[in-house]
Amino acid sequence: MKFTVRNEGHPYQNAELPVAQRVEDLLARMTLAEKAGQLFHTMLAMQPDGSTVEKGDASMVPLDTSGMLQAQYMTHFNLMGTYEPAAMARWQNTLQQMAADTRLGIPVTLSTDPRHAFTDNIGASFNAGAFSAWPEPLGLAALRDPQLVYEYADTVRREYLAVGFRVALHPQIDLATEPRWSRQNGTFGSDAALTSELVRAYIRGLQGDELGRDSVSAMVKHFPGGGPQKDGEDPHFAHGKEQIYPGGMRDLHLEPFKAAIAAGCAQMMPYYGQPIGTDWEEVGFGLNKGVVQGLLRDKLGFDGIVCTDWGLITDAEIFGEMHEARAWGLESLTELERAARVLDAGCDQFGGEARTDLIIELVESGRIPEYRLDQSLRRILREKFVLGLFDDPYVDEQLAAETVGRADFAEAGERAQRRSLTLLTNSARTLPVSGKRKLYVQNVDAAVAAEYGEVVAEPAQADLAVLRLRTPYEPRENTFESFFHSGTLAFTPDELKPILDLLDAVPTIVCINLERAAVIPEIAERAAALVADFGASDAALLDVAFARAKPEGRLPFELPRSMDAVRASRPDVPNDTENPVFPYGAGLSL
Repeated sequence: MKFTVRNEGHPYQNAELPVAQRVEDLLARMTLAEKAGQLFHTMLAMQPDGSTVEKGDASMVPLDTSGMLQAQYMTHFNLMGTYEPAAMARWQNTLQQMAADTRLGIPVTLSTDPRHAFTDNIGASFNAGAFSAWPEPLGLAALRDPQLVYEYADTVRREYLAVGFRVALHPQIDLATEPRWSRQNGTFGSDAALTSELVRAYIRGLQGDELGRDSVSAMVKHFPGGGPQKDGEDPHFAHGKEQIYPGGMRDLHLEPFKAAIAAGCAQMMPYYGQPIGTDWEEVGFGLNKGVVQGLLRDKLGFDGIVCTDWGLITDAEIFGEMHEARAWGLESLTELERAARVLDAGCDQFGGEARTDLIIELVESGRIPEYRLDQSLRRILREKFVLGLFDDPYVDEQLAAETVGRADFAEAGERAQRRSLTLLTNSARTLPVSGKRKLYVQNVDAAVAAEYGEVVAEPAQADLAVLRLRTPYEPRENTFESFFHSGTLAFTPDELKPILDLLDAVPTIVCINLERAAVIPEIAERAAALVADFGASDAALLDVAFARAKPEGRLPFELPRSMDAVRASRPDVPNDTENPVFPYGAGLSL
């Protein structure tokens, strides 16, 4: 495929000139509409064959790729969904060609939520699909190994580059201090010092020693720490908007962000949360000047790109259901006023929005001076130049297919899955299992289990059972919210009874996926062995059970004894429940 060379002869296209000079030359050529387009970073989807989604096409959300890119001059997009690597590369090349055909030929910057593990939540992450599959960040934290985190992030970088992703909407370095909060699985757990150590390795793996042509820019989130949510509810939704600090630990939540800034992270995302009962204004962080300009920029010295979390300005339909804009504390403002507040706060980009008309109106009305846009544009355009997008934005489809999920990447991810498994109990030395056993399995692929023993149909026929569970949660009626597992961490009596019946009938290895801190005292007491996983295949679990690999994980947060203890704990204080079943750092060796 032959690709267009855009605007040869303009100084901003001359790779020999200093980046600052190229930025100023391009900025001087831009119209107000072209400037407005650069301030938006929103979602796109693609067709499975690599073609674009256009207005009127069937898609998970209404999208108009051509309109956003060629009429609104937007060039920052995050891809939703999982596809084959060659098709993703083909799609990104199509976008770059469309961008090349605009007046100034400003290339597209593609981003993605995490897509190297097992969680599939359209609002936060995608399962690995064709990419190498690793444990969730909680599993990396369970290993407390900065070198592994670096190797993981470097693998992510290489697979992202192959398909054209140049911004990672991660790492997420909130502290998991409220056991009910739905976003814990994307964190490094509850410990600020460990999170600070691991984020430094993560950023180095994505960006290298400095941001450049082989880098993926790290958008660290969610400043200033999204963990202390009231009742553990998430501020994607109005009933979860309040963020509180009854333990006075606000500064602790800042520590990982200080480490990320010192490590050179290129971008930062403020969270939705509305701080309550502090000296900060009680408005969402992305609209909060005291937090973004006063704390992040002035006090902590961050001069990278600040992009808001998605959807602060306009109400939006998601899965056919309306969701109000997440302008918490400023719900009464108009869309125009909210947009002005985001810019006044010191943010550079609007995440999940496509309202370039609002920016044009703010400038034309005199509410926002055009030089304020230029301040943000210098940061945004500089990164495009530094990443080399103006010089070579295209990728090789064949190389993408060969790189994504290649054997050494997949093997490294599988090793990490096994290592991250965390052994919590081992009654009568049930593990490791030896010999060919009769296995009864639940929520385990019987074909995989057959490689380790004889799979039987009933517990009474077995001499060992293997049961996989997930952390309990409260189902939510709203479709989008149903992806965010919230509420109780304990099984209901009806859910618990068949589990305990199995544990009483046959010695059982229980493996529970801890996307949050499950309340499982009865299971811990009666399981023959209890293993925690943070993203691991059935084969990884059985390899550990049958001594083909060793579990090395240690809990990245405590496991509470009861929901009463959870409710009595302070959401900003790490590991604050009374008499936990397993404390932070618990884990056995084999």
